Amino acid sequence: MARKTVERNISYDDIRKIYYVSMDLGKDKEGRRVKRYQTYRTLYAARIGLRDFLTHREQELRAPKHDLTLADWLESWMDNIVRPTRAETTVYGYQKIIDNHLLPGLGHIPLLKLTPMDIQQYYIQVQQNVGLCSNTLRRHHDLLSSALRAAVRQDKLLQSPMDKVEPPRAKQKEASYYRPEELKQLYTLLEGHSLELPARLAGSLGLRREEICGLKWECIDFQRQLLSIKEARTAFGATILQKETKTRSSVRTLYMPDDVARLLQTELTRQDRLFREGRLKEPGQFVVLDHKCLPYSPNALSLAFTRFVRKNDLPRVTLHGLRHSFATVASFQGVPLFDIGKALGHATPATTGKIYTHLVDHTHEDTLLKVSDALK
Repeated sequence: MARKTVERNISYDDIRKIYYVSMDLGKDKEGRRVKRYQTYRTLYAARIGLRDFLTHREQELRAPKHDLTLADWLESWMDNIVRPTRAETTVYGYQKIIDNHLLPGLGHIPLLKLTPMDIQQYYIQVQQNVGLCSNTLRRHHDLLSSALRAAVRQDKLLQSPMDKVEPPRAKQKEASYYRPEELKQLYTLLEGHSLELPARLAGSLGLRREEICGLKWECIDFQRQLLSIKEARTAFGATILQKETKTRSSVRTLYMPDDVARLLQTELTRQDRLFREGRLKEPGQFVVLDHKCLPYSPNALSLAFTRFVRKNDLPRVTLHGLRHSFATVASFQGVPLFDIGKALGHATPATTGKIYTHLVDHTHEDTLLKVSDALK
């Protein structure tokens, strides 16, 4: 007999001097066992071949079998995983990306046939045809990564194609801000204006626009001159929502400078008067109100500030830019990056340094000058 068994599924032909690997492919439609044989020159190569076959065979047996498209899975993911666990603003943002971009571009592809190249080409097409910037496209990438990781956890995929996708390179936008002398000029022009208080809250305390709009009188301690950030007022579509702050680190208590405390006291007195006149329905609620005595939405407040800046021919800095201005002034005064980040509600100094790169550059410049002076 020329062929003899060496070990399980491997035999050796001593005439032809080759090894045979028996590969069990299962049964055909008639129930008959189907086998395939592969030859190798060495026992080592035969063992490697058998191992690879068994691994591939196991993956085939474990492979999900369904006809879901990416559109089907995204709908299921949103309904069963995202909506029950994420904030309404997050759900709204995800749904806009899915409806406006992912479904038209990739939704028709069967989930099991979705490849890294499909996704890579989608990025290119959206950038070229729709004109989305890489920062926006990065949000598409993060959404797909999260959705397809969930598909793996739910046994809808063996492996996420996102593991092999090159993510769009997000470009850090350079922060626009006022320098100390420019901020003083803005404050002078705003004296007595309805936007004076929100501008001071952003420029002198570093509040986000959502935190300004969501600030309530119960969070103001005039006796100790403390202001507590606990909630934020956000907008998604036409819906305005009062909710918890952006992150845990965003919950913070800030000292109020005398000028900010006086402005707040003046506004509280004004709102008491408006209530007595019947023009304000609920006293003691929101700190910052619009001309209709209603709490501002973040977008409306930003728009009002932008119009004021343009009308007065000031450098084009947004309301959020006043938060950057606060950080810049603090840095110029020698405040450590860690303390600036705590005031802004950042989780770590790394977050502050990443967003406000000009602060890091300023600190580095001071450090180098000090070293240079010491060596003179």
